[in-house]
Amino acid sequence: MIYLAIGFPPAAKSSAYRMRETANQFINVGWDVTVVNVAQESWERDSGVDLTLLDQVDPRVRIVELPLAREDLETDIRLYDEARALNPNGWVAKLRRRQMKPFPEPNFGEWRTDLEQAVLRIHEEHPADLLLASCVPYVNLAAAWKLWEEKRVPYAVDFRDGWSIDVIEGVEAFGPDSEEGRWERKILDEALSLWVVNDPIADHYRRRYPDFADRVHVVRNGYDADSSPGRAHAPDPESGLVFGYLGTVNFTPQHLETVLNAWKAAREKEPLLANARFEVRGHIGNGAGREANRHTEILKQAEADGVHFGGPAAKAEVASIYAGWDAMVLILIGGRYVTSGKVYEYMATGLPIVSAHVVEHDASNVLSGHPLWTGAVGIDEEGLTESFVRAAHMAVETSDEVHAEAMAHADQFTREALMTVAVKNLVEEFTAKYAAQGAREAAAGGTPVAATPGTGDVAPLAEKSIVAGGPTP
Repeated sequence: MIYLAIGFPPAAKSSAYRMRETANQFINVGWDVTVVNVAQESWERDSGVDLTLLDQVDPRVRIVELPLAREDLETDIRLYDEARALNPNGWVAKLRRRQMKPFPEPNFGEWRTDLEQAVLRIHEEHPADLLLASCVPYVNLAAAWKLWEEKRVPYAVDFRDGWSIDVIEGVEAFGPDSEEGRWERKILDEALSLWVVNDPIADHYRRRYPDFADRVHVVRNGYDADSSPGRAHAPDPESGLVFGYLGTVNFTPQHLETVLNAWKAAREKEPLLANARFEVRGHIGNGAGREANRHTEILKQAEADGVHFGGPAAKAEVASIYAGWDAMVLILIGGRYVTSGKVYEYMATGLPIVSAHVVEHDASNVLSGHPLWTGAVGIDEEGLTESFVRAAHMAVETSDEVHAEAMAHADQFTREALMTVAVKNLVEEFTAKYAAQGAREAAAGGTPVAATPGTGDVAPLAEKSIVAGGPTP
């Protein structure tokens, strides 16, 4: 299988966990997997890297790194041409127009030819039976189509959050007759399967493409079991309760200010919170704006209220970080079309959870039934103040039995369990369709489409080719 997984480890992106588990599960059912990613240097320029993410990539996974990077994230001003140096905003606007010509996607559209040629080379040197494209970027779809068009290699798509639905605003992102709409229709017409992360997004695609409805599958993100602290909770109010947020800081500054204002009010109101701390961990921004933005300023200004920003956390540190916290603060953007991968991980801690997102959010559906959830009150300062107070009491008054019940609520969402089923189903879909087609073509004297995964090593490529542990010798 060729797996177009831009954002695969060691990229410090939330999608990396889903991609890693997908590749591992294909290995577990006997497939060879070649992952196509961009170079590590590109992620150092973008969201950063976490080398510990590679530790649990199956060593049999082959990773091909393409020398692609986002031009707009370059921070070395010595490399700027005169036009960019004198008019940076105008330069970016011109760049966006140029990027949209090969494929209708800003930032990534110009990668089309490189991705198309890469999958053709990989297939030529080690014939693929299936391609799986994980989006974003959506330009991966062009590469999937190229391999189908020229070599008839079947493909499946993991949209995760969807393309034609704006999951943040909850509206259609583009119409069926737009260039993006024509691409999406063409891709889904021939796709073996489509994965999305929740039911509202799946419903959108089933309504939009009724003939394709039975090929749309909900594959939730889940959480990695090793991220759970897995221990009985023992708060120490005298030393100070510790609330925590771990995740990408992708919400607005106003959203953050509302949460921190509620935190401050709760500390003033509730004795249990008088000496409490609120720790924020995760990536803020990318490129030149990483940790140099309004969010960072707001967090620094809130230090007097017991707020501390500790920077990004390596995957290997997650369980120990959670073990030092007494309650979780789930700050999310979007609404009913957004779930977030973090909600599953937060539930697995067995700690009280304060929800700082709109009431009609898919995370609310996931959290329903969790015994230590304070409920969804919206992004409302007064409501969040009461949620912080409620969580403080939950932290010190909850029995070990209820804590265990809260952890058990998340058991159904382990990433390994979810992806095991998803990969098994995709393999069955592939086998059912192409075994029958191969038999018909063989009977007619043609060349059958492969119905079982190939074996053997991937030949060296012009691009950087590595295995999970480091460079290929």
